Parts: sequence; C-alpha cells; structure tokens
Amino acid sequence: MRLIVHGQQAFGKAVLEAILERGEDEVIGVYCAPDKEGRPTDPLKALAEEQGLPVYQPASYKNPEVWEQMGSLDADLCVMAYVLLFVPEEALNVPKYGSIQYHPSLLPEHRGPSSINWPIIQGKQKTGLTIFWPDNGLDTGPVLLQKEVDITPTDTLGSVYFDKLFPLGVEAMLEGIESVRAGNPPRLVQDETNATYESWCRKADVEVDWAQPAQVIYNLIRGANPQPGAWTTHAGSEVGLFDCAVSTNTGTPGQILSVSDAGIEVAAGEGSIQLQRVRPAGSGKMPAAEFATSVSISVGDQMGE
Repeated sequence: MRLIVHGQQAFGKAVLEAILERGEDEVIGVYCAPDKEGRPTDPLKALAEEQGLPVYQPASYKNPEVWEQMGSLDADLCVMAYVLLFVPEEALNVPKYGSIQYHPSLLPEHRGPSSINWPIIQGKQKTGLTIFWPDNGLDTGPVLLQKEVDITPTDTLGSVYFDKLFPLGVEAMLEGIESVRAGNPPRLVQDETNATYESWCRKADVEVDWAQPAQVIYNLIRGANPQPGAWTTHAGSEVGLFDCAVSTNTGTPGQILSVSDAGIEVAAGEGSIQLQRVRPAGSGKMPAAEFATSVSISVGDQMGE
C-alpha cells in the first residue's frame, strides 16, 4: 500500500524504520511536528530526510489546504505514531482506507495524553496498547487491535514504556497495516460504559502526601518515574523522588526512620518508603544516601516541610 507516516520523536522514527525494513509498503510522505527554534531536529524528520522521503510539517490540520495537499499524495492509509496535534476527520479520511493510530492504553480506559502514568499510579496490574481508527473525539474511535502487558510491582513509567509498550507498539502498528492490507479489518466500537479519561500527569499531580499509605505513595513515585517526577520537600527545598521501595516499618508520616547506604526510609500513613534515588533542587539524580550526607539528614527529621 501507499502509506503516509505521521508521528514524531523516537516512536515515530521506530515505526518508519520498521515499515521501511519490512519493505512491503511504499511510504509516500512523512508528517511530523513543526520545528522548534533551538531544538534538535525531530528523529522522525531526520530519518525521513535521510531516506529521501517528502516531509510535511503543517502547524494545523484544520486547514483545507493541508487536506488538499494530503490528497495529492494518493495514499491508501495514514499510520499515526505518536501524534499530539488534533487531526480532524477531514484529514483522517483523506487516504483511501483512512487512518490508524497508536495509543498506549487498553481503550476505552485511560484516554488522554498521560495514559501510561495513570494505570501505574492507580495501582493497576495490567495495561496495554490499542491501534484504533481515530475520529473527532479524544481516543474514541473504533478499535482495530489491542495488546495487553503486565505492570509488575517494580515497574516504572520508564520500564513499562521503553521495555514493553514501545517495542510492542511498533509490532502492533505493522500488524495493523497488515490487517488493513488483507481487507475487512476490525472496527470494534468502544464501550463507553468502561471509558475513563485523565489529562496530563503534571508536577502538581505528583507531590507526595506522606499521610497516604506507603503503597499509594510507591505507586505514585514509580508512575511518575522518570517524568514528571514525584517530589517532596526537605527543609523547604524540593526533592525529586525516583527509585524507591516499600517497607512495613511505621512512624509519624513524613518522619525519617533510618538513614543508611541503602537509602532514606520515610514513614507514611501506613508503612514506609525507602528512598533510593533522588534529585535535589538544582542538582542531578543521585543515590539517596549521598543526598542524606550532603545535607546532613538525621533520623527524626521531617520530609514534606
């Protein structure tokens, strides 16, 4: 088929690479986000230019001139790999068979832009990805295929995405293309009774409340690791929280129970958290034990103040 690849960043690049390596379809155009002054060239754009493929970077897909330009490519299918700009149906339906899109959750659950963070933060044990037919709604279109993955007790945002949803997503995009090529691909309507939506997982959402149970705090920290990074304060200064573990030791919420080479143990509302890797304000990530030494943290000190 004649394909448009629309996406950005590492995932968009990986999908384009996989399509080109397989060699069963012709990529006749690549769409990616507009350049930003002072920022490196998008990896998808760089690969497309390296391969001699036409690159298009419209600032908006609501413009009829963009629809006309897309139509001139005579594409069979648009493959959307990590697209943040809204694309209306007038553009989605330009290719002969329309457009398919990757979303890193099991739709209709976790619609929205931070769909990997929230299942971890909410303590779920499974998530996955969906290849679907986008429409004018937000992640509401019919489902083409889905893949499920486990969220283990030690998984973080980083491990779920890079080790699981990223590589599986590239494979799923190829599978979706193959399904469309084979004819009569699924279009399963999403069950709105199971739909959930969460907006961006932002810094304000991931400040630790030490009165919460340790397991809740643990899920929050790992669901925000590495971005946007959970945080607390110590002596009025912000401290980013990354690698950690759960303990059953108890104390006054926020109180430091122990300091050792293994890290800083902080009491929660129920149980405790051993902080193992942190990022002090104005510094890079470091072992919690090193941080404790640098600011003379002692047992009995308080976090969250």
